[in-house]
Amino acid sequence: MTTMSHKVDHADTAQRLKSLELQAKEAQTTIEELNARDALKTQFLSNISHDLRTPLAAIITHAEVLRDGMLGDLNEKQRESVTGIVSGGQQLLDMIDEILTYVRGAGDQLTLTRTEFSMIELVDQVRMLNQALAAKKKLTIERLNGDDLPPVYADRDKLKHVLGNLIGNAIKFTPEGGRIWIRMSRYAQDADQLVVEVGDTGRGIAAENHELVFQEFAQVDASPSRPHHGTGLGLAIARKLVELHEGTIWVESELGKGSRFFFRIPLNPARG
Repeated sequence: MTTMSHKVDHADTAQRLKSLELQAKEAQTTIEELNARDALKTQFLSNISHDLRTPLAAIITHAEVLRDGMLGDLNEKQRESVTGIVSGGQQLLDMIDEILTYVRGAGDQLTLTRTEFSMIELVDQVRMLNQALAAKKKLTIERLNGDDLPPVYADRDKLKHVLGNLIGNAIKFTPEGGRIWIRMSRYAQDADQLVVEVGDTGRGIAAENHELVFQEFAQVDASPSRPHHGTGLGLAIARKLVELHEGTIWVESELGKGSRFFFRIPLNPARG
């Protein structure tokens, strides 16, 4: 009787193992199919972004030619209309560039080109580039400190992208008459690291959404009637670029009390 029971148990165990092996193979096949689809999606986004960028850049260029009177003078209403075309086209171009940057990051195609430069000068450059947009909303943008900081050894263009995103978001989500500031300092727990803060007096972000805002395609307000539109990739890309520098990025915010975005990077990482 015992021998018979052992044979039954052995057969049952063998059957279960066979079933588990089959399930494992099916799971592996599903994973491979999903990875293949993801690769196709990434390639599609890259191709379509390139294909959209070329004609859109041409539209903007031709509109700028008209706006600047190179083909003859325009009346005031015509100039306003063409200026709107340039502005809208540039916004679309910026969104396409974000998608391209995301695709390169998803495909691990982003690399750093480090040089030594002044973070103060970079902050002031990005601040001035955004000054006209801020002035339309009667916002002030100021750099509070940083004159005593040493140069950093990092990828200037990628940190410019991060700063541009953070300052652009601050302008977007701060109501008219508000204030935006940039503060820089050495990290309190490690003087070899730099902390950059971009703060605003905007509407703020609820605690439960602090991580969500850094996720790909995330929108805290995803309704079609939301006042601000975009790809939902800006902060996800910013995090990717900061992490490429072996740094971290985070937000401190409460609803109704503005937001402060921080990123921390090594001042002078090992050169190799």
